[in-house]
Amino acid sequence: MPASIVFFPVGNGDMTLITLADGRTILVDINIRQDADNPLTSTYDVASDLRGRLKRDMNNRPFVDVFLLSHPDKDHCTGLKKHFHLGALANYCDDHKIDNEKRIVIRELWSSPMVFRRASKNHTLCEDACAFNTEARRRVKINKENNFFSIPQGDQILIMGEDENGKTDDLNPILIKSGTTFRINNQGYDSNLECFLIAPMTKQSEELECILSKNHSSVIINFSIASNDYSDKCRFLSGGDAEVEIWELIWDKYHSTPEVLAYNILQTPHHCSWRTLSHDSWSGKGESAKESGDAVNALSQARKGAAIVASSKLIQDEDSDPPCIRAKRTYTRIVQQLSVSGKFYCTGEYPKSNNVKPLIFEIDNVGVRVANKAVIGAASIAASPNLRAG
Repeated sequence: MPASIVFFPVGNGDMTLITLADGRTILVDINIRQDADNPLTSTYDVASDLRGRLKRDMNNRPFVDVFLLSHPDKDHCTGLKKHFHLGALANYCDDHKIDNEKRIVIRELWSSPMVFRRASKNHTLCEDACAFNTEARRRVKINKENNFFSIPQGDQILIMGEDENGKTDDLNPILIKSGTTFRINNQGYDSNLECFLIAPMTKQSEELECILSKNHSSVIINFSIASNDYSDKCRFLSGGDAEVEIWELIWDKYHSTPEVLAYNILQTPHHCSWRTLSHDSWSGKGESAKESGDAVNALSQARKGAAIVASSKLIQDEDSDPPCIRAKRTYTRIVQQLSVSGKFYCTGEYPKSNNVKPLIFEIDNVGVRVANKAVIGAASIAASPNLRAG
């Protein structure tokens, strides 16, 4: 079957499901708002849709193979406690419930200790973020107690990035260092998936730590996804809410090897915020606000036919940020270059602003295309022009 990437319509928030050709799933962030759980509202029911796309284990429990929290903001983890099982699998207590009410099992967690440390300096974590942190700590403890050997699904974890002062030095078997390639379970060769961790970056100086201590330090990964052993991999660049300073640092590090940042699909950081592309305030300076050339360069490594996706509400010509109309224009300019000839999408207006549905990309041995048919167990998707990526 083709691999796929599903961008769920969750307003100004992120919720993206990667399904590999072998059926394994990676969920990047969630934003299951209260309205989405209420059948009396028009908000899209992303929780039911997600469950319809997942497989069941031998106990008939819905599960994701991996859940990645890019950073602990509320619009990236809302609904975690309600819709996902946290704690030991032996304590799963939803087997008597109907399928649509069973909490989703997380086989492997991808977590960054740095985003929690930095976020806690600036603001209090929301209830769901605290729950994620507790679960991550539980899994790390189990891994250490068992010398990282033969850890069962439901207790597995990978740590994204090194922490300061050697705090992660004793976690090497589950530690992914910035600038390295990894896979699910940190296993060897995988024809379906290869991931490159771009950020968070390790502390290098007091000035850099000051930058990173802001709420900008998201996990940034470039996923390489293939439909089979013989096809080219689709590159999906996911950057959470990383803002302009981070992308400037990334360009400084990788400007001589820009292929590291190349993508077929880019999810605009921070919901199409101008703060990702500029140090200037959009509401304060408007059209006189200047782009950061380095940040724009980092986010301009689009391959032929690339798509840029804003996971945001409807983008309008006004002072709001995010999403920002000026940022949309910049991203549109990137994909409309003759060398790219791609397309910009916004989940808050796909296929129509008054009737949003998930935006789905399918990846096969020909390339990447926007799905024009329903996925089993999900709502129908309106027909869209094909997108091909080399």
